[in-house]
Amino acid sequence: MKQCLHITVSGRVQGVYFRANAKKQAQKLNIYGYVRNLDNGDVEILALGVSSALEQFISWCHQGPIMAKVSVVKVREHTSNELHHEFLIL
Repeated sequence: MKQCLHITVSGRVQGVYFRANAKKQAQKLNIYGYVRNLDNGDVEILALGVSSALEQFISWCHQGPIMAKVSVVKVREHTSNELHHEFLIL
């Protein structure tokens, strides 16, 4: 069953290739949506995929790439009318 999640990742997550690595993970797991930096230093992710893949993706978000220091990962259900056919870095 497909699900859409809004994920916010806080900590040292900008300037550490978090977005590029998130895209690689998403593509590996067949997750669509986007990742972008927020002005407050967080990273925002919209992820659409099957539940088991999203669980793996969320687990990855708790660690991130090697240089990241993730402090908080917030996940909530999201209703999206947007059609995503790939995973974009915005």
